[in-house]
Amino acid sequence: MKSMSAPAAALLILLSAPLAASAQPAPSLAIAAAVADAGRPATDRFRDERRKPAATLAFAGIHPGERVAELIPGNGYYTRLIAKTVGAQGHVYTLPFTEPRIAASRAIAADPAYKNVTLVAGSPMGLTLPEKVDLVWTTQNYHDIRAGRAQLNKAIFDALKPGGVYFIVDHAAKPGAGDGVLLSLHRIDEDVVKTEVLATGFVLDGEADFLRNPKDDRTKMVFDRELNRDTDQFVLRFRKPA
Repeated sequence: MKSMSAPAAALLILLSAPLAASAQPAPSLAIAAAVADAGRPATDRFRDERRKPAATLAFAGIHPGERVAELIPGNGYYTRLIAKTVGAQGHVYTLPFTEPRIAASRAIAADPAYKNVTLVAGSPMGLTLPEKVDLVWTTQNYHDIRAGRAQLNKAIFDALKPGGVYFIVDHAAKPGAGDGVLLSLHRIDEDVVKTEVLATGFVLDGEADFLRNPKDDRTKMVFDRELNRDTDQFVLRFRKPA
């Protein structure tokens, strides 16, 4: 039997060993102000109880003045929050995939309240940004990348400053679930994400359980009415070595 290489053995141990949830930092004043912003759409505020934006932003470690790339934003729920958190001295680059999401990002970037948001045209696979960023953010969308994830993760690694953060939240699939659930359930196996991102050169810097839902058995599509979008979600923070 062929022996396993030392790096492969180390990676296997890391993925198989249970990790305690990382300490949850308190939301900063900038984050609290962003969440409380009266200009946020009512539909966004309605989702706050389920999505826990203050805890999510705090765990990602976003600070005023930072440069953030948001990968595959939806209708702008987090685009607005990140933009207000980084403030006028910071900047947000949105990298949407499809036309409806492009239109949503374009509308936010055109809003005078979000002058620090720029829509980046072209496929996120290329990830051509005008500057290195402090953080690349994607929530509930890593599963949408059904091909070329290794290429994209490498592009993200290169786009980050040394010490920069790659932050991923997504709907959890059952352990061992294959790529078939990416489309059928809109979920992904957490260990698959860890394996792919760590293989790029990132280190796992933290994981949190505040979006976990033990009542979700991870067999239903995330849009199932019984779930009401209250899925079991993993929260992972990776860091590019300094």
